[in-house]
Amino acid sequence: LKKRMKAVRTTVEAFDQTVKKVLEEHSPVFVLFFGNELPETSESWCPDCVIADPRIRKAILDHAPSTSALIEAPVGLRDEWRSSNNIYRSRYSLTAIPTLFQWTKNGPGERLVEEECSDMNKLQAFVEKAK
Repeated sequence: LKKRMKAVRTTVEAFDQTVKKVLEEHSPVFVLFFGNELPETSESWCPDCVIADPRIRKAILDHAPSTSALIEAPVGLRDEWRSSNNIYRSRYSLTAIPTLFQWTKNGPGERLVEEECSDMNKLQAFVEKAK
């Protein structure tokens, strides 16, 4: 039986509610901030996000307990992300995407940023530490 990962996509408006609900049912919880997909390619406008996404999923599937969950939090299209008004930038001190957090009831914890999210060794260690 292949293990499946619980993945939940959220919006800025529903972020707090989504995180709270997922934390009630899952542990550990990871939150991935990434650039929205472009309608014409169905891929993120952020090349680092495109590379990191399947690696993050593989690391969580292979190394996290079956009770884990991944919350996908798109930060917007390029102009929205670059805006100093981007809510995720101000609220969680995001400086780059992709950013992968371990999230607990106390809020955001450790994080991997940009190319760290594509490094399988760093991903594996990060996910295993979250147990």
